[in-house]
Amino acid sequence: MSKPIVQSDNAVPPNRRRVLECMAWAGTGVVWTVAGGVPSSRLIGSAQAKTAAFSFVQISDSHIGFEKPANPDSLKTLNEALDQAVALSTKPDFMIHTGDITHLALPQQFDDASKAIGRAGLEVHYAPGEHDILDAETAKAYMERFGKGARDGAYYSFDFSGVHFISLNNVVDLKKNGLGFLGPDQLTWLADDLRDKTDSTPIVVFCHIPLWTIAPEWGWGTEDSQQALALLARFGSVTVLNGHIHQLMQKVEGAVTFHTARSTAFPQPAPKTAPAPGPMLAPPGQLRSLLGITQVAIAHGVSPLAITDSALAK
Repeated sequence: MSKPIVQSDNAVPPNRRRVLECMAWAGTGVVWTVAGGVPSSRLIGSAQAKTAAFSFVQISDSHIGFEKPANPDSLKTLNEALDQAVALSTKPDFMIHTGDITHLALPQQFDDASKAIGRAGLEVHYAPGEHDILDAETAKAYMERFGKGARDGAYYSFDFSGVHFISLNNVVDLKKNGLGFLGPDQLTWLADDLRDKTDSTPIVVFCHIPLWTIAPEWGWGTEDSQQALALLARFGSVTVLNGHIHQLMQKVEGAVTFHTARSTAFPQPAPKTAPAPGPMLAPPGQLRSLLGITQVAIAHGVSPLAITDSALAK
């Protein structure tokens, strides 16, 4: 397979679609299921939506304040994504945002994002991105607006309808090439948090940087993720949701399904198709086909969870 070069903020090469297909990206409006460790996809149907115990929606990488050619108005596309979430045929019970709410962690950017997201009228649970926490001052601003229920390290957990949700922070103390890092304190907390959970408890983990290694040379992975995954190994159903890479990608390892979400702001190149990650220009009129939201439906006693990705425009 050829490997086109994709420069940041340059047009997408014409053979990019073929590259994405070979990278096994999830298709728009497709539900991923896993049987015997093998992922497969099928169109979501109304019957499944009706039988689900509950559902939630994931948005990611809204980058409010980003105004470069890849998307001159990230607030507008965030609002379009929120409109789509609110209009889902099955109303989500809540929303999660997997980080990079803002682009530069400026007070006005935090305020604009908070106002827009609040318009959806959904309870929202956040995980920080590296663009949200730059230093002690921005960490404080993030926690004041988006850290409800979180510990000082911006990580926390909650339960909903029999499912245990864990929000991790892997964007502080980044390692080589920008790899994520959880750190010993957070790992100790995670072990304690999971201690009283039965092996049959469904677990949903969400964070910004992937917990599986996609492209270490681009910082697309978490240095100490294996320690966290070892703590999750005894559970029969684990779903890990993240953002950061601005594209759809999925991996299944045993009982763990890893799923990355599209950005609501701008796409990035697929691994090995560009010298470096970064904002990427879409062909004219195609930006919204590369942005979108993720809906997760949960039916008790059914594993794995149904994950549906929808683009802002087809």
